[in-house]
Amino acid sequence: MSELKVSNDTSAYEVPAVLDERGVLSRQCVRQAIKTMDTHGLVVLTNLLTDDEAAHCLDLMRQTIDDPARVRGSFASETDNRYVRRDFCSLPSIPPVIGFAATLCQRLEGVLSEYCGRTRSLLEITTLTSYLGSSHQYIHRDPYGVISLFAALEDVSEQQGGTVFVPGTHMYGGADRKHGRKAYELMELFRIKCNFRILRHNIKKLWNMRRDKQAPLAPGEFRDRVFSLKMDHHQPNLLRFLSGKNSQFSIRMLSPRTLWKLFRNRQELNDLFHLVQTAPRKGSIILYRSDLLHAGPDNRSKEPRQFFSMSIARDILEPELWYAGYAPHPTLIAEPRSYGDFLKMPPEKTVRVPEATF
Repeated sequence: MSELKVSNDTSAYEVPAVLDERGVLSRQCVRQAIKTMDTHGLVVLTNLLTDDEAAHCLDLMRQTIDDPARVRGSFASETDNRYVRRDFCSLPSIPPVIGFAATLCQRLEGVLSEYCGRTRSLLEITTLTSYLGSSHQYIHRDPYGVISLFAALEDVSEQQGGTVFVPGTHMYGGADRKHGRKAYELMELFRIKCNFRILRHNIKKLWNMRRDKQAPLAPGEFRDRVFSLKMDHHQPNLLRFLSGKNSQFSIRMLSPRTLWKLFRNRQELNDLFHLVQTAPRKGSIILYRSDLLHAGPDNRSKEPRQFFSMSIARDILEPELWYAGYAPHPTLIAEPRSYGDFLKMPPEKTVRVPEATF
């Protein structure tokens, strides 16, 4: 995206996955992954999944995506989902899905157990699909106290839009004392600066899509994205921006005092923070803290971008925050599961070939 300076170099956050004789991450790999997570708020574990495992999970996801009765999420961008620019939907708690999730948890136990207690809840298992013409999310934080996981089941190109992160912006005890005790204030200024450019990018993109033959706007789509009264915190909605009703970015965040701070601290913001877009290779896993600043970018490719996603609480999470930021399937609500449940599953159940249909 030309409006933002984004690096595609993720080498500082990558750790090659090395498994021991038990099929879990080696001690040295775990130590390196935890150090990377603690320092930057995320880690990319490369080659954690084999090609067969990635293909197995992709097949599970596509069974759900192809089901007209799938349970679709609305927390990321209601408008994108309505016009099928994105398709975020929950995966049901059937044995093949739970088995694959257990495989990941058992393989990543050394890292996940550093942050998540065994009694902590599984919040969701989802599939995240982004199509050509999707909007770029605003830079934001998810509800506090969660570890999220994205699994790349195919190679993701830069044009397809891997998740954008702001390394080092995660929140922990004492983090606010960094940068002359102004860390959180500077992080918020950087977020506002980025989101202004994202607003401009999305409006410009939508204007050009009016004549785009590859991703044409549907009837009423431009109005719903830019001038609708409907709530959507990740659209370039000028009405909600001007009325101050967008929690991610609105005119209320651009007071004269804030604008002066943005100008006065412009060089410090450039020096302290930067955007990194992950374009993970097939079999890679992204682990990140929910309070790390991040955004789901737009897909600028004809090829859909698909991720397997799973989120586990690392603290108590109130239900209203849970359902505001995550999308548990009704089968998961009916039969809640914990991180420890996955660790206790017999190994043979984690590699079952899918037999059930969605």
